Amino acid sequence: MKPESQSSELPKGTKNRKARKLIWKDIRIALIAILIVHLVYIGLTSALIFTYKFANPPTTVLMLYRSTVSHWKVQKPIPLKTSQIPLYVRRMLISVEDGKFYEHHGIDIEAIKRARELNEKVGKPMYGGSTITMQVARTLFLLPTKSYVRKYFEAITALELELILSKDRILELYFGYAEWGKGIFGIERASRVYYGKGVASIDRDQAARLIALLSSPIKYTPDTLYRSLILRQRYAYLVARYVAAVPVAAISVETPPPSGIEPSVDISEIPDAEEDVTAEQGISPNSEGLSEDTSSAPSSTETAEPALQVDTLKETTNQMKTDKSSTPGTSEF
Repeated sequence: MKPESQSSELPKGTKNRKARKLIWKDIRIALIAILIVHLVYIGLTSALIFTYKFANPPTTVLMLYRSTVSHWKVQKPIPLKTSQIPLYVRRMLISVEDGKFYEHHGIDIEAIKRARELNEKVGKPMYGGSTITMQVARTLFLLPTKSYVRKYFEAITALELELILSKDRILELYFGYAEWGKGIFGIERASRVYYGKGVASIDRDQAARLIALLSSPIKYTPDTLYRSLILRQRYAYLVARYVAAVPVAAISVETPPPSGIEPSVDISEIPDAEEDVTAEQGISPNSEGLSEDTSSAPSSTETAEPALQVDTLKETTNQMKTDKSSTPGTSEF
């Protein structure tokens, strides 16, 4: 009996080989599944992006999510051509959201590194370092959740967008479908909801409020953005650079507050961290690649509307005058 039992047992080496074969089989299956997911995702998104080269999306994944999951009443966006959006509005957006928009190919590695440093400082994943192209990718095809998987697919889609579409078309899609409030998508729809008129008819201060709001459009509105330090910083920067009827030499704002706030982040949760982060300088220079629009510069009467603008403008002017004593002024381009 003893010899029979010994012969029925497999050698230890044979068992190990079988175990390794099973492991490698599982790995191969997983790799094939991952490859299939990538091929399907890239195939579908590329086909849709190519379609969006000539036609506007009827809806987006974010809009569907807000309608079915958040149960919000989603208003139909009103996409515009680039030429229908005032030049200074385009400049405002690029300067606070993605200063290197016309230089990078969808991904800004420096911005991602900077976002990681800021997240370490505030102790939570607050910043994503997303370019305008990555934000368009997220809006069109992905869910507003914070995860490395989403960020990975966001980067893949951004590269597809840059490969298939022009920069101006990507900018059109951003202005046409970015989230500007609960159920509000696109700057034209937002302008009509908040101000009762199209974006081509609003003044510069109103445009600055809309652009500043992009960091947290669900929790705040153009009239309540002052409650957030980050939004106040963005607004003050835009007022100083694009709205204020003062000489450029008096206000030479170099760098906007950090951009790339992750979706679903409550930026009021950590006020101390907000103050620390927004005090930092330099997430991206302002190389918009757009010419200056001086023909429609506002008069002093046009820019003296809200008390908030006066307060933030005074603070910014005083700070810039202090900085000017030690730093040469720079000219606007």
